[in-house]
Amino acid sequence: MRKSSAQSAPIQTASGQAVTSVTIPSFADVAARVTPAVVSIATTEVVKTSDLRKRQGGGGTIDPFEFFFPNPNGSGRGQRGTPDTEDDEHAQRSGGSGFIISPDGYILTNNHVVEGASKVDVHYGADSDGNGGHTVSAKIIGRDPATDIALVKIDAGSQLPYVSLGDSERIRKGDWAIAIGNPFQFENSLTVGVISAKGRSLGGLSTETRSFENFIQTDAAINFGNSGGPLLNIAGEVVGINTAIRGGGAQGLGFATPINTAKRLLPMLKQGKVTRGYLGMEIREVDERSKQAFGLTEARGAIVNRVEEGKPADKAGIQNGDVIVEVDGRAIRNNRELIDYISYLPVGSSVKVTVIRNGERKTLTAQTAQRPNEEADATETETNPTSPTRNKLGMSVQELSPQLRQLYGISDTTRGVVVTSVKEVSPAGEASLSEGDVVTEVQGQKITNVNDFRAAIERAKSGSYIRMYVTTPARGGNSVSGYRIVEVP
Repeated sequence: MRKSSAQSAPIQTASGQAVTSVTIPSFADVAARVTPAVVSIATTEVVKTSDLRKRQGGGGTIDPFEFFFPNPNGSGRGQRGTPDTEDDEHAQRSGGSGFIISPDGYILTNNHVVEGASKVDVHYGADSDGNGGHTVSAKIIGRDPATDIALVKIDAGSQLPYVSLGDSERIRKGDWAIAIGNPFQFENSLTVGVISAKGRSLGGLSTETRSFENFIQTDAAINFGNSGGPLLNIAGEVVGINTAIRGGGAQGLGFATPINTAKRLLPMLKQGKVTRGYLGMEIREVDERSKQAFGLTEARGAIVNRVEEGKPADKAGIQNGDVIVEVDGRAIRNNRELIDYISYLPVGSSVKVTVIRNGERKTLTAQTAQRPNEEADATETETNPTSPTRNKLGMSVQELSPQLRQLYGISDTTRGVVVTSVKEVSPAGEASLSEGDVVTEVQGQKITNVNDFRAAIERAKSGSYIRMYVTTPARGGNSVSGYRIVEVP
């Protein structure tokens, strides 16, 4: 690595004592070596007018990855025309970045860069200033919406330059981070910063990604069009795939998918299909409160909130309230480690699950099944369900269990469903519902389980107001009950 001598002068303290000088490296050699393997990706997607209006805010939700697709006309993913009917079709043109990982033309990028595309073009071979190069058609080989990773391939007729894949587990906060991509269609732009944090979750960029968000945070500038490009270490090895930026004017907040995630998925992506193991249960983090409530000696592991009937966890004898502390002899510190370990096991694998149940340690054996579509019921995911109740009201509920009664201080005589999370800006939040509240009635109907609650909410018309009878427990005192009026969006 070439050093920048202009920045290697001795540093003097206030007393005049010299201290060890700091030498800042030049990144020119990394840029020269890596940029020929960084590509620009252009896609074309055919969409109907009705879908186009939803994406542009006309009665639907905006694509969470919308900001990654630059459009000089300022109309989102593609150009806004003058549609005549809801069934008219329009060509949406989008863009992003990618990087070649083998001389035969395999390229890694983000799934959201190529998802839904009917045509994918790759521009490669530009110099470090973005000049020259060739444009060829590419084939989508495999996609994984859950991690937002995609593999495409080009046939250049010759050996191609490619990048080396590093080890994202070895990077540390404070390490150099180098991002290369095509922000705002300026090819092969390079920015530099540091690794700001690891293991970040953004609260669910989409339904598909929420269970697997494990981002590297960096202050290396990532802008529109960088999506899918490489995040590199000081040696020029890829440690992440640039994926997301924080909106709302936030500066220095970029997020990348760890390259080790892509390395684990590569064999399956090359086969065209990603499959994951799962056990069929809902889990939550162990914090200091739940550590005390469950009588644990340390705040680590994953609490089982719910076990799906007939699924592998149920068949293995795992129960609500179990705290999973080991799998196959490996200590589990948090939900993320459990999700990652189980998900990357081949379907049909036998796994030993060690739990703490009522203070006793037990080891159970389960056999992984194939993880269903991410839009299905949550499995091996943190408690944050995407059920209709959550979507409508901004709250999630669970059935009362002895553990939850103990956790929230709920009386044994109270019946209903307990509120486990509430979005601050939501109908539930505006009605002052909060975690630990127990909903006992909706519109006069007694609520005894989650299905009762969901059915009652789904019967309510959009724009109407519904009444909920809510009991708020008070530890060491009398609980408070009363009605909350909630607007149905």
